[in-house]
Amino acid sequence: MFSELVEQLKVDYPDFCFRKGRKFAFRPPKTIVIGSDEEYNPLLLLHEMGHAILGHRSFRTDVGRVKMERAAWEKARELCDKYGVLYDEEIVERELDTYRDWLDQKSRCPSCGLTRFQTPDGEYHCPRCDEFKQLS
Repeated sequence: MFSELVEQLKVDYPDFCFRKGRKFAFRPPKTIVIGSDEEYNPLLLLHEMGHAILGHRSFRTDVGRVKMERAAWEKARELCDKYGVLYDEEIVERELDTYRDWLDQKSRCPSCGLTRFQTPDGEYHCPRCDEFKQLS
């Protein structure tokens, strides 16, 4: 079934290149990496196809990355309908949780533990610590 899906994707999306790798990934601009047999899951493949079809290249902020991941999962939902693949909400939410956890951890101020905010240039700022720096 899985190899049939890959072959059909190659036919339907001839501009994209498919190659084997350690884990599923999209490598802009047009390469979809197919994860190892141990990681076999057509839903993960369709998620990476979602990134490719949506033209995802990069993100400026970490929240932007999480939004991009969500958009790729929504595209994967459409592709699942098209290719007869089960869209498993549990898997999707588990995968999104890794990004949510990453964002939560990354946004914590290492000095005081408060949640920092990220400016459009990608820099994090702590409302407490940055205020103290200005007062010093």
